[in-house]
Amino acid sequence: VPRLGEFKAQELSNTVWAFGTAGEPSPALFAAVAQEAVPRLGEFTAQNLSNTAWAFAKAGEPAPALFAAVAKVAVPRLGEFKAQELSNTVWAFGTAGEPSPALFAAVAQEA
Repeated sequence: VPRLGEFKAQELSNTVWAFGTAGEPSPALFAAVAQEAVPRLGEFTAQNLSNTAWAFAKAGEPAPALFAAVAKVAVPRLGEFKAQELSNTVWAFGTAGEPSPALFAAVAQEA
């Protein structure tokens, strides 16, 4: 997907969210977004992080490196997450089968 480098964080998140919501399979797109997003997750808002994780889980697209990076970025920023974003994030990790004890413990304290 040649133009993903031009996408802002929200545009990356919105793209996979749309595909996940529509149930439209696109493994190549999800893989490319994961590769583009991981080094840029610091640019993502709490909603972008949550929606991205949700989209990958909803679509059933495996992305262990993405989930690990989301957890690492999200834990120190959980205070920025609204309740829905917290719940969607842990749902995504659970649904994707991506264990993250640090994330789950931090969310339990935050909630």
